[in-house]
Amino acid sequence: MAERRRTGYSIQRKILDEGAVDEMAEKSDSKPSLCEKVKKSMSCSGPRLKNCLLGSVPVISWLPRYSIRDNALGDLISGISVGIMQLPQGMAYALLASVPPVFGLYSSFYPVLIYFIFGTSKHISVGTYAVMSVMIGGVTDRLAPDSNFIIWDNVTNSSIVDAVSRDAERVRVAAAVTFMSGLFQILLGLVQFGFVVTYLSEPLVRGYTTGAAIHVIVSQLKYTFGISPVKYSGPLSLIYTVLEICYLIPQTNIGTLVVSIVAIIGLILAKELNAYLSKKLPVPIPVELLAVIVATVVSWQFNLEGEYGVDVVGIIPSGLQPPVLPAASLFGQVIGDAFALSVVGYGIAISLGRIFALKYGYKVDSNQELIALGLSNSIGGIFQCFAISCSMSRTMVQESTGGKTQVAGALSAIVILFITLWIGTLFEALPKAVLAAIIYVNLHGMMKQFMDISALWRSNKVDMLVWIATFILTLLLNPDMGLAAAIGFSMLTVIFRTQLPTYSLLGQVPDTDVYRPLEDYNQVRQVPGILIFRSSATLYFANAEMYQDALGEKSGIDITKILSAKKKLEAKRKRHEEKNAKKAKKAAKKSAVDVEGEPERAEQKDIAIIEMNAEPDPSLPRAIVLDLSPVNFLDTVGIKTLRSIQRDYGEIGIEVVLAGCQTGVVDNLQTGGFFSDKVTKSCLFSSIHDAVLYCQSATTQSQDKEMTMTHL
Repeated sequence: MAERRRTGYSIQRKILDEGAVDEMAEKSDSKPSLCEKVKKSMSCSGPRLKNCLLGSVPVISWLPRYSIRDNALGDLISGISVGIMQLPQGMAYALLASVPPVFGLYSSFYPVLIYFIFGTSKHISVGTYAVMSVMIGGVTDRLAPDSNFIIWDNVTNSSIVDAVSRDAERVRVAAAVTFMSGLFQILLGLVQFGFVVTYLSEPLVRGYTTGAAIHVIVSQLKYTFGISPVKYSGPLSLIYTVLEICYLIPQTNIGTLVVSIVAIIGLILAKELNAYLSKKLPVPIPVELLAVIVATVVSWQFNLEGEYGVDVVGIIPSGLQPPVLPAASLFGQVIGDAFALSVVGYGIAISLGRIFALKYGYKVDSNQELIALGLSNSIGGIFQCFAISCSMSRTMVQESTGGKTQVAGALSAIVILFITLWIGTLFEALPKAVLAAIIYVNLHGMMKQFMDISALWRSNKVDMLVWIATFILTLLLNPDMGLAAAIGFSMLTVIFRTQLPTYSLLGQVPDTDVYRPLEDYNQVRQVPGILIFRSSATLYFANAEMYQDALGEKSGIDITKILSAKKKLEAKRKRHEEKNAKKAKKAAKKSAVDVEGEPERAEQKDIAIIEMNAEPDPSLPRAIVLDLSPVNFLDTVGIKTLRSIQRDYGEIGIEVVLAGCQTGVVDNLQTGGFFSDKVTKSCLFSSIHDAVLYCQSATTQSQDKEMTMTHL
């Protein structure tokens, strides 16, 4: 490596401006028109139709090549393991969505089968997810609150909530918002809008999921303490809910609290044991399933509901629900929530999918993933499911138990189908406090994300600010509005960073063609007579004025003051011309003799004196090089700024040239009217060094010309 660093090179060539480069490289000016692009995109051929079909339905491509010998055993074990996890998680996350637990099982079946057909990730486990469920719960609680279903009970002579009607309406709301979110995802996928996830940076996603996890925890406290707080919606609802729970804590059901504490401690100890024995066990211990089975048996044996008032899951109908079209009347009320769900669900799934695709060396199609998730949600909405995404915990289990293809997901759906059809009714005595405990323990990974703050403080304080702001906005504004506000805040940080870039004067590293900021290097020297200026951000309307101000500040040239002085000088010269003209006119009237040449010589003499005073200050640079290598586009304001700089500094004798322009920037300059008869591509250079050599040669020629004129 050291030898490579000492290796030198020498290149001899002419100084190349942008016009010379275009001529040498034979730049192509032919670009396809919009009609040609549309015609090409709409053209159809046999191979293209085949590729389109295989891309739209990936299972046709990979399933015929499925290796039973290499993949079947791992996928079988993985599918059973994930299916067992889906049972308690599906029921628990249904509580988050404020729908009966059995609908969590439906959401773990239909969407998983659809993703098996259309998905491109081999390792992620789609299904119910805590963040998505709590967002669904916010919508169902808002549109179908308990207060809308109060009825009079003649037996107790008191008002009670009609739970059957309420749950039916909440299922309708959940299905409608899920169906709409699926349509949004399909639409975004068809228009190739998969890049939308790039606006969800990692700090934003982790801050958002952490804030949503707090919402999840607070929503489950009522099952832990056995209380019935008033449900709030809208901004600050989390704070109101916490205050309400604190007010109701004296009414805690002791039996429910004991069940919760025992379940949480048991799950934590079992998961630690699972982690300790992970290298020795071929398959992880199904901790959550064991907890559900034990809790159900204990609840049934000791009649926890009747004796101690512990709230249980209740009736779980056998079989599957028939398809029902979502209520179109609800679409207008859930459209905003549906879009938020579509973005969050896709962002989490594609992020996890890319991690495993990079690890195992295959590609995940972002647009096809949008379509796959959209079909899973839209078809799932017809079968009364709620919105799904990808779960980290299930995905890790699927990968660690040997899952290698989407077949593992399909097998997990078959396990859920078996449970739903035949053994689901056995869990009717399961306490809801145990499901809440399962949620708490599964959120420990999200709680560890608080450690991101210290790591981001050391690496990037702006990202830390995005993380904290996203977390706070999600807490205060709820997950739906919080996400929109967080994306807006993240965009503002980008805008502010482009508005406040670093401006530098560059100097030359001795005996090289390398240029670096003068303030950052001790051995870098400024090129005599030439000022090289660089901005670390692109040049556009938001920072164009600051770009001009920074150039003046760094160069020490008050261009406004100098131009004002020059204008005064021009005005003085005009006054001299007018004065001399008047004198000549008066002299012509007084004398018949032709003395026209004398005032003319006097005028020329006066003008010559003024022109000598207008010579530029020798302390000013002869040329300015604007390094535009960080600039990736120019808008009309940026182009006008460059034109203004070139004009103003040119009026005081300082030549301004541009260096390091990308092809797109050159095209922007050309279409934006930067070039004219006087300003051509000869003022654009491919590198700073070319621009510096050009300015030095131009300065030398100018000095030689001045010396020649002086000699004459």
